[in-house]
Amino acid sequence: MTDDLLRYRGEFPILERTTYLISNSLGAMPRGVYNSLRGYADSWAERGVRAWEEGWWEMAVGVGDQIAPLIGAHAGEISLHQNVTLTQAVIASCFDFRAPRNKIVMSTLEFPSIQYFFHEQARHGALIDLVPTTGDVGLDLDTFLAAIDENTLLVPISLVLFRSSFIVNARAIIERAHKVGAHVILDVFQGTGVIPIDVRALGVDFAVGGVLKWLCGGPGVAYLYAREDLRTTLRPALTGWLAHQRPFAFEPGPLDARHDSFGFLNGTPHIPALYACRPGLEILNHVGVRHIREKSLRMTTRLIERARAHGWTVNTPDNPAERAGTVSIDCPHAQEVSRELLTREILVDYRPRAGVRISPHFYNRQEECDFAIEQIAEILETGAWKKHAAEPVAAGNHQHTR
Repeated sequence: MTDDLLRYRGEFPILERTTYLISNSLGAMPRGVYNSLRGYADSWAERGVRAWEEGWWEMAVGVGDQIAPLIGAHAGEISLHQNVTLTQAVIASCFDFRAPRNKIVMSTLEFPSIQYFFHEQARHGALIDLVPTTGDVGLDLDTFLAAIDENTLLVPISLVLFRSSFIVNARAIIERAHKVGAHVILDVFQGTGVIPIDVRALGVDFAVGGVLKWLCGGPGVAYLYAREDLRTTLRPALTGWLAHQRPFAFEPGPLDARHDSFGFLNGTPHIPALYACRPGLEILNHVGVRHIREKSLRMTTRLIERARAHGWTVNTPDNPAERAGTVSIDCPHAQEVSRELLTREILVDYRPRAGVRISPHFYNRQEECDFAIEQIAEILETGAWKKHAAEPVAAGNHQHTR
């Protein structure tokens, strides 16, 4: 089978010297980032302060228009922030946590940074309902839905669970939440760019994510979508001068809030990161998520089959409809195996209760997935994993922008 998507492979320099299978953590950098950041530097160097009026001020929403088609949003519906935890904080600041509607419903499988943030809102009156699960792969949907009641204010939930790549039934959660008057914050970080997403069709209240994974946009840019009616009615308390109707009037006193995506911004935008993310977004829009999804399913299916042939535990759903772009393989000595893979320039990562996470993207060859499996088997057979048994946890192998 001819793989038309490999024509983009040359756009990603790191693929020339590594087996890059870690796009669920940090997508490969497009070659175009060099020119994009050079454009930023030239603009600053040559235009100085005038650069703000020549495009910089608008970038915190304007660059979001490149993300919008990838999640089913419209132009002007996305604001850009530094990380996903901050987007959650901006959204949470629109609400108060006074009883009786003060419950936050989350899963124990939610990304820890989000759990940490909402648990700290207990000091403001939030009641945290952390719904347990029976395993580490999928969400117990019925149990989770039962926790969403008339006292629920917010439901932060990941569309794709970070450990297992399990796709959550977001529609059922949104319908249940809306039935009782609660709001859903859908974290699409692990899905955008590898599975089709349509936030408007879902009717979700908020969607958040970042560009550093499947979107190949690098760290420092997260996005926030708010449904149109909420953009006009909600007022974030975590705000700043870019959310003011007349920021350059420098008026004292209270905020005169904007009622569009600028209304969810706060302080001065992170211009270099916004420049850096644009080449990846351009490529992803050109490739198309539907084509990426088709290839991703072929590669993840083969990874699962080959891992199972070796007798290893796979902590990722077999059902393609429930599986995003990562396969988590809990082979023996998985953490040490992941470290040895890194020394061999096979870039993967490890997560507790998941195993070695292998995340091929549209620019990968099928042979690279096969090679990774072969190397895991060789590392186990030869005992090469043992040299890493006493090593401390490496921070660089656990990096996220949340």
